[in-house]
Amino acid sequence: MTRRSGSSIRGEHVTHAGNKRLTRAVFLSAFASLRSDPVSRAYYQRKRDQAKRHNQAVLALAHRRILTLHAMIRDGALYDPQPSAHLPAAA
Repeated sequence: MTRRSGSSIRGEHVTHAGNKRLTRAVFLSAFASLRSDPVSRAYYQRKRDQAKRHNQAVLALAHRRILTLHAMIRDGALYDPQPSAHLPAAA
């Protein structure tokens, strides 16, 4: 969220709105997946290689897991850890 007051823009900050228990559960789920899921670990490492701090990388992973969960519910599909194996390789 960007903090603004009239014409001045004071930068980005984390919003404190939302369900704190759900946010915590998603964050801990993403953090735990670093040990057990090689796909999540690879995504986390890519974010770290992009000069993201640890918490930023875990939050990015949590967001990605939420998007994956939403797609699974929307499509009625089961979790497939390697969906890119079914797609042609990007050039």
